[in-house]
Amino acid sequence: MEAERRRDTRRWWTPWAYLAAPLVLLVVFTHVPAVSMFVYSLTDWDGLSPTRNFVGVDNYLDLFTRPKMLQVFAVSLFYLAGAAMQIVVALYFATILSFDTRFRNVFKGILFFPYLINGVAIGFVFLYFFQPGGTLDTVARLFGLEPHLWLGDPDLVNTSLAGVSVWRFMGLNMVLFLGAIQSIPQHLYEAASLDGANRWQQFRHIIAPGIKPVISLSAILAISGALSVFEIPFIMTGGSNNSETFVIQTIKLAFNFNKVGLASAAAFVLLAVVLLVTWVQRRLIPEERVELS
Repeated sequence: MEAERRRDTRRWWTPWAYLAAPLVLLVVFTHVPAVSMFVYSLTDWDGLSPTRNFVGVDNYLDLFTRPKMLQVFAVSLFYLAGAAMQIVVALYFATILSFDTRFRNVFKGILFFPYLINGVAIGFVFLYFFQPGGTLDTVARLFGLEPHLWLGDPDLVNTSLAGVSVWRFMGLNMVLFLGAIQSIPQHLYEAASLDGANRWQQFRHIIAPGIKPVISLSAILAISGALSVFEIPFIMTGGSNNSETFVIQTIKLAFNFNKVGLASAAAFVLLAVVLLVTWVQRRLIPEERVELS
C-alpha cells in the first residue's frame, strides 16, 4: 500500500518537474513584465527619474482622449485586410502543393523564403522597390500606368505597407496549413476520388474541416499581428503620412517624449485589446476536435 502511494505521488510530481523550467521562464519573462508595465502605467514616470508619482488612471484617460489613438487603430484595418488576404492566398498555395505538383518542393522553398529574411532588411529592400522611379514604377510603365508616390501618398502608403506584410508572412501561414493538410489520412482522398469528387469538393468536405483549428489559430495570429505591427512601417516610413501604428505611437511616447507611464498604459491597452479579440473569436468560433474517418 505504501509503495503504491509513493508511485502515485511520483506520477503526480513527474509532469510538474518537466514543466518547472518553462513555467519559470514564462512567469519571469511574460507575467512579471506585464505586471510591472501595469504598475508603470499608474505613474508619471519619465523613464529616467528615480521617483515615480502615482497618478491612478490619469494615463488611461489621457490616452482615450487623444484623437490620434483612433487613427492608429484605423491604420490597423489595412493590415487586418492584408492578413485576411494572406490567409486566403496561403491556404490556396498549401492546398495546391499538398497534391502531386511538379517542383512543389521548389515552390515551397520560394514561398517560405521571405519569412526567413530579417524584417529590417525587408524594409530597406522595399524602400527601393517603392521609391519614385523604382522597381514598381518601372513595371507599372510597362503596362501604361502612371507612377505614384507609394510611400508619400497618405491614400496609398498603408496599402503598400500592408502588401509588404502579406509578402513576408504568407509563407509562414502556408507552412502551417501544409502541415495540417498532410496530417489528414490519405485514404479519405482516395475514397473521395472513387466517389467522383473533384479538387474543390475535396477541399470543401475534407481539407477545410480537417484543418479548422489551424485556420482558427492563423486568424488569431493575424488579428494580433495587425494590431501590433511595428518593423515594416517603422523602417520604411517612421510612421509618417498617416502610417503610424499603435506600437510606433507607444515607442515614440516612451523614448521621444519620455512618457514611460503613458506608453505603459498604451501597451497595456494593446494587450487587453488582443486578449479581448482572442476571447471573442474563441466564443464565436469555438475550437472543436476534428475527427475525420
